Amino acid sequence: MHEERMNNEVSINIPVWRRTLLTIVEAAQFYHIGEKRLRMIVDMHPEGDFYLMNGNRVLIKRELFEKFIAESSVI
Repeated sequence: MHEERMNNEVSINIPVWRRTLLTIVEAAQFYHIGEKRLRMIVDMHPEGDFYLMNGNRVLIKRELFEKFIAESSVI
């Protein structure tokens, strides 16, 4: 039990810019894009490789999303 709590504490302290996957809330704060807009982007790109669905939870793949942003002229 103690090990599990330590592992959770370690994962919480990983800086956002080093994480592979971001929640919609984390991505919105990190990229300064609204949560609604991020959800709209995901909906507009159903085959997009820059996100992962974990059940009904959207996780943004940070590096691929940055590439998507760099290649986009409008978000």
